[in-house]
Amino acid sequence: MFGDLFEEDYSSVSNNQYGKGKKLKTKALEPPAPREFTNLSGIRNQGGTCYLNSLLQTLHFTPEFREALFSLGPEELGSLEDKDKPDAKVRVIPLQLQRLFAQLLLLDQEAASTEDLTDSFGWTSNEEMRQHDVQELNRILFSALETSLVGTSGHDLINRLYHGTVVNQIVCKECKNTSEKQEDFLDLTVAVKNVSGLEDALWNMYVEEEVFDCDNLYYCETCDKLVKATKSAKLRKLPPFLTVSLLRFNFDFVKCERYKETSPYTFPLRINLKPFCEQSELDDLEYIYDLFSVIIHKGGCYGGHYHVYIKDIDHLGNWQFQEEKSKPDVNLKDLKNEEEIDDPLMILKAILLQEKNNLIPVDQLGQKLMKKIGVSWNKKYRKHHGPLRKFLQLHSQMFLLSSDESTVTLLKSPPLQAGPASRRPDQHVFQTPTAEAPGFHDTASCPHWFDINDSKVQPIEEKDIEQQFQGKESAYMLFYRKSQLQRPPEAQANPRYKVPCHLLNEMDAANVKLQINRAEDSNVELHLHLGPRYRFFNGALHPVGSQTESVWDLTFDKRKTLGDLRQSVFQLLEFWEGDMILSVAKLVPAGLHVYQTLDGDELTLSDNAIADGEDIFVWNGMEVGGVQIQTGVDCEPLLLNVLHVKTGSGGEKGGQLVDSAHVFPSNAEVASVFAALAIPGDVIFIDRAEAAGEERWSAVPREDMKRTFRELGLRNGSSILIRDSNDDDSLLPKQGRWISRTNEINWLQVKNLCQSEAEQKEVKITATVNTVVFDIRTKAIKELKLMEELVENSCLRPVDRNGKLLCPVPDSYTLKAAELKLGSSLGLCLGKAPTPSQLFLFFAVGSDIQPGTEMEILVEETVSVSDCLKLMLEKSGLPGETWHLRKMDWCYEAGEPLCAEDATLKELMICSGDTLLLVEGKLPPPGFLKVPIWWYQLWEPSGQWKSHQNGSSYTPSRGAPGKMPVEVSLLYVGDIEISEDATLVDLKSQAMALPPFSDFVVPSPAFLRAWTVESKRPGRLLRTNQQQLKDYKLGRRTEVCLEPLQKEENLGPQDVLLRTQMRIPAERAYAPALDVVWDTARGWTACSLRQRVASFYSLPVEKIEIAKYFPEKFEWLPISSWNQQVTKRKKKKKQDNLQGPPYYLKDGDTIGVKNLLADDDEDFSTIRDDTGKEKQKQLALGRKRSQEALRVHSSSAEGPARSRGPEASLSIHVGSFQ
Repeated sequence: MFGDLFEEDYSSVSNNQYGKGKKLKTKALEPPAPREFTNLSGIRNQGGTCYLNSLLQTLHFTPEFREALFSLGPEELGSLEDKDKPDAKVRVIPLQLQRLFAQLLLLDQEAASTEDLTDSFGWTSNEEMRQHDVQELNRILFSALETSLVGTSGHDLINRLYHGTVVNQIVCKECKNTSEKQEDFLDLTVAVKNVSGLEDALWNMYVEEEVFDCDNLYYCETCDKLVKATKSAKLRKLPPFLTVSLLRFNFDFVKCERYKETSPYTFPLRINLKPFCEQSELDDLEYIYDLFSVIIHKGGCYGGHYHVYIKDIDHLGNWQFQEEKSKPDVNLKDLKNEEEIDDPLMILKAILLQEKNNLIPVDQLGQKLMKKIGVSWNKKYRKHHGPLRKFLQLHSQMFLLSSDESTVTLLKSPPLQAGPASRRPDQHVFQTPTAEAPGFHDTASCPHWFDINDSKVQPIEEKDIEQQFQGKESAYMLFYRKSQLQRPPEAQANPRYKVPCHLLNEMDAANVKLQINRAEDSNVELHLHLGPRYRFFNGALHPVGSQTESVWDLTFDKRKTLGDLRQSVFQLLEFWEGDMILSVAKLVPAGLHVYQTLDGDELTLSDNAIADGEDIFVWNGMEVGGVQIQTGVDCEPLLLNVLHVKTGSGGEKGGQLVDSAHVFPSNAEVASVFAALAIPGDVIFIDRAEAAGEERWSAVPREDMKRTFRELGLRNGSSILIRDSNDDDSLLPKQGRWISRTNEINWLQVKNLCQSEAEQKEVKITATVNTVVFDIRTKAIKELKLMEELVENSCLRPVDRNGKLLCPVPDSYTLKAAELKLGSSLGLCLGKAPTPSQLFLFFAVGSDIQPGTEMEILVEETVSVSDCLKLMLEKSGLPGETWHLRKMDWCYEAGEPLCAEDATLKELMICSGDTLLLVEGKLPPPGFLKVPIWWYQLWEPSGQWKSHQNGSSYTPSRGAPGKMPVEVSLLYVGDIEISEDATLVDLKSQAMALPPFSDFVVPSPAFLRAWTVESKRPGRLLRTNQQQLKDYKLGRRTEVCLEPLQKEENLGPQDVLLRTQMRIPAERAYAPALDVVWDTARGWTACSLRQRVASFYSLPVEKIEIAKYFPEKFEWLPISSWNQQVTKRKKKKKQDNLQGPPYYLKDGDTIGVKNLLADDDEDFSTIRDDTGKEKQKQLALGRKRSQEALRVHSSSAEGPARSRGPEASLSIHVGSFQ
């Protein structure tokens, strides 16, 4: 049905394949990581199953559903061991669901897998990578469960928990006959568009009545004629669990495209459904429901991600949030002077006060200290205060260390007791609790809510739910439970409650196996090479003393972070002072060489691909023994065998060759041999042996002398001969003893994308995973017979499956380091490849862009946002300084602006392959708004501005603005920057100071009316002059238009401002608009509005007809004069008929008025409306043709455009159990 309408979009995932970008599917650790501090388990995403994970977690945290499923034993469902037997009827889906719930309850792993469950659905790997609609999944999964449980005691499980009924009634107004139709539901689907919230939507569905009258009469079988009637719906039977699906996604029939409704939509934590039900004698408590789950969709129509907010009914998790009794008395921002920073007690206390429960692992405490003050504990405090742990022990009146000294807590009065919550998950054996969790009674009054986002589980506060009322990340499904449903005391904090014995035994055995595997596999052996114990000579690093002094072996848990490793090394090396850098090193024939600096303290050693037996060089990142060290693959030292003719003491040459070993950097020029060795000669020969015992010496051409050793294909053990050009060739050695080669059988395909003429368009290059990218590029240029100049100005770029070029691969990387697979395609393109310190970025102008239209730029990762902006403006040829940068999100839309203009791209986590957008407009300072101001007033052909209040006219003092179309009455006058704490009257005053306002006569701000601008029209009326702007929640993109008034006005909260226009008889036109203020205190009824309009125009109420104008559709909708029936329940709430469908009346709407004494024409439309409708029809037709042509073109042409997959229905395959 929905296909990939809700496809999980990874376009925001960096295309950088060189260690900084994210991968689409993260391989689970073997063994899996234990549960984190929440003691709850997430679910791993199989690629596009976040929608499934969110629904499964909701069902899992519905105890009644979980326990009803657990109550079905093997005698009814069968056994998974028998599922492959031909005659066995095994109900696989409920069995796999049972097993998954048991794992989520009891298995000590960070995230469970749904692969077995989706296999039971009959899904392929392609299905698991495609995301579907969670509302659709909810219905299909329930249907599959009902089918699977046929013939068991759980056959009515879904019906018992989720089934409800709605009754639709039509009452004839003449004979009072009632026609009834009952409908079943498992979930209620409610509107979001033009509705303020859930209760408002339910009121429209189950309280408001639809009236059949005039030309829309109802046929009554009893009366046997068309009659007036009323239609209504009521909830007849309520289920124990109420599921509400929000219609966030709609279709715009004018634009012919889908869109997501992101407007504010509130929903209560507790709701009383009695007003929406049939009359009943039941107690009010029977109708009270509590919210316990909110499934959230983040993104747009064509891409996004699901996660879920869940209330932990049974308190199974460790919820650490508590009510703040007082604000922290010490803050890091308050530590401004040097004396306070010099006091370690003050700084440590400030750090702990900012942590949840004032608790933090000691390793992280050291890291945060270094991050806040810029230096480590060892460098700043160790000399006077000793090691960090010892300092914490000595100040036991303030700090409490856990028993294993891994975590520290800030003591308060009374002191906190160390408990299970203070331990890290990887430092204790997992035990399933059987009694109430510590601190349960203390937080019993606080609902325990968690944000479960696939594998990650985080505690949240109840107030955080309000953040999901609106926006791109907003609520999509709501789950309520009857408040009268009580849980037994023995279920509290007891995950083993009601779990079948066979599943308990299975989970206990699995936990024991996990503990054994973790003990065996979690540790890696690291070889720490200590920089102060090394010196640099002969092109590489060598230990100064013995091996035991220079190299320390450390066994470390690979699931811990790099920051943990750094802190552990700090504790080991008590002599260390200054900054500490950890780099991956490798022993090569020349000695020890440093390759890559490890960064990202939050990443685990597994994420950093640290292998068992890895060599880690510990140094300051700059120099060793006063010598600056070059790092990386490009300058790897090569140990070469250098041959030259032996010379005598008098300089005469003998006939004997001398063989000696020398070290050179890989990126050094070949000609540097002469200066480095001071050997006489002007010709260099390279031994290019193809096989053992066979040699082929070739001279290096003079033009290649400036090429590097690596470019010429030299490796460790290669031989070179230095000689004079007039020496005898008989001196060339005959023994092939220095070169060894291996036959390489794998390959990469390189396509020529340099737009250079060549005989071949693509070529296969043999390679291994250790082949350097530069070598592949030079070979490709040679085999494609391209110009040699391309070696200096070309790069290799991976090509994805859609034909899009990804960011270039650095020349110095091997295929393994670049994560390039053998057999993949690369494009040979113009332009230099980035170095490891550079970023390759895509960028585009404006926020409305199409895939494939981006430009490209290469910048240093240390460049600031402002400098990056200047470079992009220069490259795109855009003038001026009124621009800012935004990062494109996964929906291919403009995200939040990069406000920190002085921050570097690296600090903002910008990676190679990211897309930045150049958006016009300079960003205001923090706490300020940049508001475009428009002048709003009707323009008459006479050259005068028309007042809305009384129809009078006046001419601007210095000439009116340029001629505007009748339907557009906004004139841009400029931008203002204003604080969010300023009031509305401050905004008006500041706007009046803009130069164009001198053309208009405005006595004071009180003579201005303010509106927001929406779709180039006045939108929301900003009423109260003294209200602060932040209370209006204007946002960063809001525009405001100001309308002049002839007199001051003071609109009340119940007043509605409408534009009324009297229709001119026989002309299909209207008189100028006049403002009418309508007091809605007595209700939003048509009768009340008609009376107000009739009074304003001094006409009898029965002699007028009114209609609302919809300018975007060029349509008039008559406002009928009928009165709805009002039941006793309806009197409890104000009548908001005209506020709801189909009128949605609001401030600023245009109301057409027809005087029936002079005009009996039923039509409200004008000639301009006919023209507008015809234009819309032609535009829609043209847009449809353009889209069809674009689809045809896209299917026939190769390009980088991002394609959307075909729509496919979601299904779950179930066996027959009849």
